[in-house]
Amino acid sequence: MDVLDDILDTLNLRGAFYYRTDFSPPWAVTVPDLRQAARFHLVVQGSCHVAFPSGASIELGPGDLVLIPRGRSHVIADRSGRDAPPLETVLSAVGYDGEGVLAVGDGDPAATTQLVCGHFTFRTGADHPILRALPEFLVTTNAARAREPWLDDVLRLVVRRVFADGAGSAAAVTRLSEVVFIELLRAGIGTDGTLRAVLDAFRDRQVGRALQLMHAEPARPWTVDGLAAEVGMSRSRFAARFSELMEVGPMAYLADWRLQKALSLLDDPQASVQQVAGQTGYQSPAAFTRAFAARFGLPPTEYRRIASNDAHRPRRDAGHP
Repeated sequence: MDVLDDILDTLNLRGAFYYRTDFSPPWAVTVPDLRQAARFHLVVQGSCHVAFPSGASIELGPGDLVLIPRGRSHVIADRSGRDAPPLETVLSAVGYDGEGVLAVGDGDPAATTQLVCGHFTFRTGADHPILRALPEFLVTTNAARAREPWLDDVLRLVVRRVFADGAGSAAAVTRLSEVVFIELLRAGIGTDGTLRAVLDAFRDRQVGRALQLMHAEPARPWTVDGLAAEVGMSRSRFAARFSELMEVGPMAYLADWRLQKALSLLDDPQASVQQVAGQTGYQSPAAFTRAFAARFGLPPTEYRRIASNDAHRPRRDAGHP
């Protein structure tokens, strides 16, 4: 099985396109925090400066994309040093209602910065080494895209659909943006050592095989000895190699993954707690409830009630992330 696909599906990766811009200089905006989310900005025309609370900053040109994995607040502007009002203030000032282009300023059309902006969300409680390993931001330059044809093709499709403005364009961009996130991870563009190690684990012949086994049968009573035997390694070498790449031991990884699968399975109102416990490798509903509450701070029945209420709550306008 494809482990990365299973991870992102279980963590409930969902894309959202919330606007494209037409910014005339001078311009700047402070984008707020967005929990359980990753933001992206794709430059279609012009350039921009992006600054982060850590003090890091980047310059983006046509074709460049920045992914901000943990949805951290940041300032995006035509150049460094601008006063940057909050996003909500900018949206209110121009009367933006979430439809069409977010236009700011009335300068030379040839000098405007056009961006495609969106975000990805994950299920409440979503967690995995690959998410924890993501850096403050990832930059994909136009030059790097040329070396990743799948990613480049998808980004070109995103731009074409955004500017088509036809029926279903927003839905198409939303789905395509999910593919962008997956392809960014697969390509590993601009990754640091921690994320690169996790990505290497998926490709590693033996650790990758162990991950496939655990993801294919999470309820099976796996042991370190059993997994090591399946992949043809000694117990000690397997445990050390797995921990080196994933930054967590194989049994701790399995325990965490079982609970992530439980969050996903609880989305089905027809699945009883007993059934979810059995499908995630717990000997009894009581043992499952204890582990679930210890990890997430509430029992599975309460989590399901809250998640169901959230699912039926009206979503905010796409233009107001």
